[in-house]
Amino acid sequence: MMNQKNLIKISALFLYIFFIVLSFIFKFNMGKQIGYNFAGFFLHMFKLLPCVFILIGLFDVWIKKEVIEKHLGKDSGVLSYLWALLLAGPIAGGLLPAFPIAYSLFHKGARLSIVFTFIGAAAVCRIPMTLFEASFLGIKFSLIRLAISIPLVILSSIWLGNYLEKQDYQIMKG
Repeated sequence: MMNQKNLIKISALFLYIFFIVLSFIFKFNMGKQIGYNFAGFFLHMFKLLPCVFILIGLFDVWIKKEVIEKHLGKDSGVLSYLWALLLAGPIAGGLLPAFPIAYSLFHKGARLSIVFTFIGAAAVCRIPMTLFEASFLGIKFSLIRLAISIPLVILSSIWLGNYLEKQDYQIMKG
């Protein structure tokens, strides 16, 4: 038997599909645009996800736990934050591939503050995004944004990591 949460999710999905179908039947342009946007996003994710999962699998297998513990673990120094920034820089696809990599980093021995730095850097310091941004808003703007963002990402990661470690927080195994 289906529980109430699943019933609500399935009902919302059918309501969404019904809205899109009615939008095309009655030529409701806003609803049609929502449908086109969803289809475009879905196709983009459908093309991107297999590559992301392959790369994440390779990362998980090729990078040894000892390497992560040495460079990003509890005994690593300030340089570990630079490693997290460098690891996050070339990520393409936004945060979609960053979260599974962060999960793998944590379970291979990276400090929580390093994992948060990696996620934050993947959100704001990606090289492809920065190049795109610089082409539209200028190099000066991009450099100022990075000069402000990177220290804030690192400081907030250290604070949040220390706070959660004092609370004995653990990411659940999946």
